[in-house]
Amino acid sequence: KKESHDKLKILAAGDIHGDSKISLKLAEKAQKEKVDLVVLLGDITGMVQTKNLIKPFLDRKQKVIFVPGNWETEADAENISQMYNIKNLEKKYLVYKNTGIFGIGSADWSLYPDEQQTFKHLNEQNEKLKKIKSLEKKILVSHLHAAGTKSELSGVPGDEALRRAIDKFQPDLFISGHIHELEGVEEKIGKTRVVNVGKRGKIFEI
Repeated sequence: KKESHDKLKILAAGDIHGDSKISLKLAEKAQKEKVDLVVLLGDITGMVQTKNLIKPFLDRKQKVIFVPGNWETEADAENISQMYNIKNLEKKYLVYKNTGIFGIGSADWSLYPDEQQTFKHLNEQNEKLKKIKSLEKKILVSHLHAAGTKSELSGVPGDEALRRAIDKFQPDLFISGHIHELEGVEEKIGKTRVVNVGKRGKIFEI
């Protein structure tokens, strides 16, 4: 049996939409809960641009990764990554505490990215992770929800490529945002725990 200190503790949150007060609350929560990693699920920016959306986390020495949402352009995502020196998961997977984390964003207002390209990208990332012998668990991260999940109760269709990825790769956890009104909705698809995460943030231990 593995020791509990091998577990990865993350705070996942999405849809901050430019509100630095939400960032501050999340950073305080992350500090209090002593998380290993903060995962931001896109729509970090918004119509009202406030500064220091990432700074509260970095001030507390927290490790942050993200995927862009439909409110971010590719340039925004690149700026966030460069300015704060944080990883955009859309560009490259991350391995932390024997857990592989990979994902896809929805930048440039392209809520439904090209399905074939999306699946190809996720498949390539998954194949690379499979080669890492020490890997024990996987987390799939997206701004948009997957097709055929409870988040579709909002009336907004989910992404077919993401659903294929869940069915085929069976990650331990799939987290997404975007559907604000269904924050916290959760289900199981095979062995994958599927959770819609909103701006209040959710702690996961995996």
